[in-house]
Amino acid sequence: MEFAFLLFAFICGLAVKLVGIPPLVGYLVAGFVLNVIGFESNPALQSIADLGITIMLFTIGLKLNLKDLSRREVWAGSVSHTLIWIAVVSGALYGVAAIVASTTTMIDWQSAALIAFALSFSSTVCVVKVLEESGESKTRHGRLAIGILVMQDVFAVIFLVAATGKLPTVWAFGLLTIPPLVPVFYKVLNKSGHGELLPLTGFILALGGYHVFELVNIKGDLGALIFGILMARHAKATELAKSLMSFKDLFLIGFFLSIGLTALPDTQMIILALLFCLLLPLKALLFFGILTQLRLRARTSYLTSLVMSNFSEFGLIVGALSVTLGLLAEDWLVVIALAVSISFVITSILYRTSHSQYHRIKAEIKKFERPNRLKADIYPHIDDAEFLVVGMGRVGLGAFQSLSRLVDSKVWGMDADRVKINRLKSEGMNVIVGDGEDVDLWDNLNIENVRLILLALPSIEDAINISNQLKNAGYTGKIAAIARYEDEVDYLLSRGVDKVFNFFTEAGLGFAEESLAFVEGEPSAT
Repeated sequence: MEFAFLLFAFICGLAVKLVGIPPLVGYLVAGFVLNVIGFESNPALQSIADLGITIMLFTIGLKLNLKDLSRREVWAGSVSHTLIWIAVVSGALYGVAAIVASTTTMIDWQSAALIAFALSFSSTVCVVKVLEESGESKTRHGRLAIGILVMQDVFAVIFLVAATGKLPTVWAFGLLTIPPLVPVFYKVLNKSGHGELLPLTGFILALGGYHVFELVNIKGDLGALIFGILMARHAKATELAKSLMSFKDLFLIGFFLSIGLTALPDTQMIILALLFCLLLPLKALLFFGILTQLRLRARTSYLTSLVMSNFSEFGLIVGALSVTLGLLAEDWLVVIALAVSISFVITSILYRTSHSQYHRIKAEIKKFERPNRLKADIYPHIDDAEFLVVGMGRVGLGAFQSLSRLVDSKVWGMDADRVKINRLKSEGMNVIVGDGEDVDLWDNLNIENVRLILLALPSIEDAINISNQLKNAGYTGKIAAIARYEDEVDYLLSRGVDKVFNFFTEAGLGFAEESLAFVEGEPSAT
């Protein structure tokens, strides 16, 4: 049965992808269609969904810098948004309770506050999935969004403890012994190599963290996240995250299916869920207003608010728990499930054009910027640059080092990952922090002497977006990009990129040339 579910999810995911919509929308549709036909979720599918969330939280931890959580814009932004949202939305719900009384049970202040709290969270699954698909999980707004999501997870743990009265056991103090064991985990990760044992090590660590926390009555998902954070400083953290990516995406299909299979709504419930989704612009505006008041740039605030304008799967947990405790009528659980699903669809579609949206309305958006800049938002400078490498991963770093040997200090590198850039700076490289899709960056960066910009990025959509931003900023030099497949080469060339290198073809050519030069340079044997 689970295979049939996955097969149908694949068909729906492929169908929506062919028309330019993210596959996760198809998975949600598949769940609802199966529900209408008469299928129900089962323990096996729920186990797959839970495993997907656990692995996802572990991989988030692998990429998370704890310093990001200590930033004022993260903790103040998340706390302010939650408190204001609950106050406004619960008041609005209570005020219109008489209107919806014919559809659901009349709600009191307690029920209104619970529903508002359930809808205050943004979806970790949806946000991370959207950011990863767009290659923006390490950008300024991506890290900010993930930081706020982690803070919301903390709120979730506090709520579960308060609502259930299920306090951590006295053995929870034993969790303090985990950090001293990190060197042992590091040795295990070192010995796991680079093959099939590496992702298995990741599974053991993620599930181990989950179950250790569950044993002491603390939310297991938080344990998976913390174990990921503890491993984040290891040199193989990035490789480990990549090895788990396909497994995580596969298991998360079960999560999206389970959302649609939660319950079968009637027409009135669908209408009520759609009305809840009318609150999404309010959620985005509230995030935008708070973040701009905290002195973030308008673009960062806009993109963060857009990707966070959805409801969370945690709303279903709050709803289910509230129904179990007799605090909410069962109808509300169905309505919340529908609202969560619809919000996923809205976010995944709208965010695909987020950068072009900002470009069209940036004049109006920037009016809300505060005059004083945060240190992390001050635009960098490049001096005497003739070559700029955007994306300092393995390919970009290799291109940077090769060019530097030829033209010395005229080469600069740029990447959105601040930790990586700080490390490269400490090694004496000319590098800056920057998001290539930020049109404001290009407007403020002096690139008039730059002859060539190399886009060493894995996503061809990112490369096209950056090319458009460069043209809009008046750049007249050449643009080169990389591609992994032959059809991507033609696609990039047709959209303004001057030169495209097939990653695998060029790697083979370089390997052959270097090897030939090595052989021809050897003295002949006598």
